[in-house]
Amino acid sequence: MSHHIDLYDTTLRDGTQSEDISFTTDDKVKIAHQLDDLGVHFIEGGWPGSNPKDADFFEKAKTETFTISRVTAFGSTCRADIPPERDTNIQSLLRAETPVITIFGKSWDIHPSHALNITLEQNLEIIYASLCYLKPRVDTLIYDAEHFFDGYKNNREYAMKTLRAAAAGKPDCLVLCDTNGGCLPNEIERIVKTVAKEVDIPLGIHCHNDSEVAVANTLAAVRAGVVHVQGTINGFGERCGNANLCSIIPNLVLKMKIPCLTDAQLKQLMRVSRYVNELANIAHNKHQPYVGVSAFAHKGGVHVSAIRKDPATYEHIPPEKVGNRQRVLVSDLSGASNILYKAKEFGIDLDSDDPAVRKIVAELKDLENSGYQFEGAEASFELLMQKALNKRPDYFELMGYRVIDERKSSKNPPFSEATIMIRVKDCVEHTAAIGNGPVNALDNAIRKALERFYPALKELRLIDYKVRVLSGADGTAATTRVLIESGDNTSRWGTVGVSENIVQASWEALVDSIEFKLQKEAGSVKTGKR
Repeated sequence: MSHHIDLYDTTLRDGTQSEDISFTTDDKVKIAHQLDDLGVHFIEGGWPGSNPKDADFFEKAKTETFTISRVTAFGSTCRADIPPERDTNIQSLLRAETPVITIFGKSWDIHPSHALNITLEQNLEIIYASLCYLKPRVDTLIYDAEHFFDGYKNNREYAMKTLRAAAAGKPDCLVLCDTNGGCLPNEIERIVKTVAKEVDIPLGIHCHNDSEVAVANTLAAVRAGVVHVQGTINGFGERCGNANLCSIIPNLVLKMKIPCLTDAQLKQLMRVSRYVNELANIAHNKHQPYVGVSAFAHKGGVHVSAIRKDPATYEHIPPEKVGNRQRVLVSDLSGASNILYKAKEFGIDLDSDDPAVRKIVAELKDLENSGYQFEGAEASFELLMQKALNKRPDYFELMGYRVIDERKSSKNPPFSEATIMIRVKDCVEHTAAIGNGPVNALDNAIRKALERFYPALKELRLIDYKVRVLSGADGTAATTRVLIESGDNTSRWGTVGVSENIVQASWEALVDSIEFKLQKEAGSVKTGKR
């Protein structure tokens, strides 16, 4: 299969209908440029007749330059009692001055009578009139047949009448929509093949994910002959989301051998996926196929042993093709292969016969049995390996710390004070700091004590702090695990601490973070992610 497929992104319109998603106009312009860099053919920017933000986007888009993508305005057919030349929605589409316009119309016979309060014949008339009016006024015209598959299954004859009415208006593409997301791949493929025999206009597909098969439905439609595919980055969309272009695109290019993007463009996929999540202020889904950080992560010792010999044993594609990378995790499931892989990654010289390997594996399993977790704390694991090899530097020695929580009255908020004494070589530093909680106060105190000796710590910042109670059976005396993500101007890293005392667990993670930063400045560690 090698026919051309047009990629149509509707993240900026359909994607923003997700209850967790909201983009500013500037966000939408930035995302549009990312999609252009990726090589998407159409960018649906919004519905200019529905809200001021979308109208503002189209005004800004007029002054932007896109290399590949064509910006698209979206709207509905005209109303039954108003001709297109006087319909405000149709006119707002033209004022957007985009090279492409997409309008949708009703295909399911229950919608004209139940939602629009018009006759079935009037629905056919407004579809035809809208397309006929827009066709000579825009470069490319696309028609979305909303609820087409449900309409086809409920009343095949009428659903096909709506398509023929649209086809008579000569749009450049007829897009069949599974708007409720209730169809299965075999239904999609069968219906698309039937429609393709009866309509002589290129077909497209638009699927929602309410049955968890939007990507599969889209690929089934491609097998049946559609040449235009709609979806959103990361599957954003109303209810359960839209078809996920971050899965559709690599499946088309790498599995179905349809070159809708170049190899260089495909390598941008993970970066664009993460960029859109960042602007949406949503944590990146680590388990997302192709572009999740866990998509090519290996934990079991048997798996790691195999991928060290041949990555294809447990990886369905080379991760670099989509801008991802192979990762090996360390946990109580790890064997010597995991340790050797990580040692190589960290630039530590180990071989399989080195007794240190068995020592590290044994210590790792004991620590994880006690509650430690190194999957999100690779910096702590690298320091653990150095300690086992007697290569971990001593930057300072703790002589003691004390943390006090105090609240002077019910009208005043509580505050914390931490006092700390450390030794750096022959110097003893004794200092105190306050914070909005015991961990914050301790963090401030240790930095204050060390920055005189290590000025680079001024760059260190705490990015994320997570606490997990490992066993609720002991109540407030339960063991807790603290995971800290830290960073500086160039990278991020994770550290871990475990104790029945949350301050002590936090202290362990803070110390690892500080020591990792100091080793990073000395050039002796390699962990850290951009």
